[in-house]
Amino acid sequence: MIPETETFVTHLECSDTGKHYAADTIHNLSDTGMPLLVRYDLDAVAKALPRDHLAARDPDMWRYRELLPVRHAGNIVSLGETQTPIISCPKLAVALGADPDVLMVKDEGRLPTGSFKARGLVMAVSMAKELGITRIAMPTAGNAGAALAAYCSRAGIESYIFCPDDTPEINIRETSLQGGKVYRVNGLINDCGKIVGEGKEIMGWFDFSTLKEPYRIEGKKTMGLELAEQLNWELPDVIFYPTGGGTGLIGMWKAFEEMEAIGWIGAQRPRMVAVQSEGCAPIVRAYEEGSKHAKFWENAETIAAGIRVPVAIGDFLILNAIRESGGFAIAVPDCEIMAARAQIGSIEGLHIGPEGAATVAAYKRALESGLLKANESVVLFNCGSGLKYEMPDQSRVIDVNDPDKYSKL
Repeated sequence: MIPETETFVTHLECSDTGKHYAADTIHNLSDTGMPLLVRYDLDAVAKALPRDHLAARDPDMWRYRELLPVRHAGNIVSLGETQTPIISCPKLAVALGADPDVLMVKDEGRLPTGSFKARGLVMAVSMAKELGITRIAMPTAGNAGAALAAYCSRAGIESYIFCPDDTPEINIRETSLQGGKVYRVNGLINDCGKIVGEGKEIMGWFDFSTLKEPYRIEGKKTMGLELAEQLNWELPDVIFYPTGGGTGLIGMWKAFEEMEAIGWIGAQRPRMVAVQSEGCAPIVRAYEEGSKHAKFWENAETIAAGIRVPVAIGDFLILNAIRESGGFAIAVPDCEIMAARAQIGSIEGLHIGPEGAATVAAYKRALESGLLKANESVVLFNCGSGLKYEMPDQSRVIDVNDPDKYSKL
C-alpha cells in the first residue's frame, strides 16, 4: 500500500505564455491551446524530501510522491510501477565502434502493460479519479491504449480507445482484454484524435490525447528522476529517446530542472536526442529548419508504430529541450530499425520493440557521422517489450528420424 504523503502542487502553467491556472480543477489545454505544466513549491519539497531519504522507500515510481500531483494516496490506481533496469551493453557498444563501458539501455518494457506508457497513464488516470472523471477517450498507436484500458478498469472509469486500423494486432487485443472499448479507424493517429475531440460533447468523455491533459508528463518525468538516482545522481552525456508525441522527453527535461532546484543534481544536463523514423520525422525536419513548430508530416509510415505521429501538440517543448541541451534530432530508415532490433537481441539478449531499436540505429548513425564521440556515456530508451511486436520466423527444422541429423546442425 502506498503511504499518504504531503503533496506540493501550487498551480498549473501554460507552457507557452506562463499564465497560471488553478490546481485541483479539471483542465485540458490552456486558453491559447497549449499544454499545461504542473508546478510545485520546490523550496518546500527540498525541505520535505532530502534525496538520501529515498533509500528507505519502495523501489517504484511512487517513491517520488512529493514531486507528483496526486493529493490522496487512495486515488492512486497502481498496478505495480516498479523501477526499470538500466542494462549495460558493452558488446553492442564495441560492435558499433564505441568504448565498451559507455552504452546503456533503460528497459521500460518491464512496466505494467509492457511499456513506458504505464508511467504516464497511471498518473493521468489517478488524477482523473481524484477529479471525479468517469469516462475517458484517447487516440493511440497501440501501447498507450493498453495502459489506459488497464488503469481505467482498475479505477472503475469507462475508456474508449481509437487506433489506426494498421495498429499491431496484439495492442488492439490487449486493450480490449483489459476492459477498453477499442475501435479501429481508417486513418492515422491524428484522425483518431479528431474523433475524440469532436465526440466530447456528444459522448461526454474527457479527452486524454497526448499533452491535452496535464498529468501524463508528470508520470513520464519519473524516468528522469529514476535515471538520475540509478546513476548515483550523475546524468549521462547523451539520452536517445524515441519521439512521437514526445511526452517522455519533455517530462525528463522538466524532471532535471526540478531536481536541480531542490538540490538533488547540479547544472549538468545530458544532450537530448529525439529519434524518429524517416517515414515520419516532423521533429527532425523542424529541428533542421530551425523552426519553433513542426509541420504536419504527410503520408506517415513506419514499422515503429509508437513514433508514427505526424503532428505533436508539444512539438515546441520537444524542440526547446533538444536545443537547450545542445542535442539533436535524427531519423533512421525502417530497414536499419529492423536490423538494430535483431542485432541487440543476438548480441546482448535484449528483446526490444521497434521504437527502442530506432534509438540503437540512431546511435550507430550518430557515431559514424561524428555527432557523438566513442567515449560519451549514452542511455538509450526502450519503450516497450519486444513481445508486443511481430517477430520474424527464423526457426529451423530437424527430422527426429534422420540418423544423420547432427551433421546438419
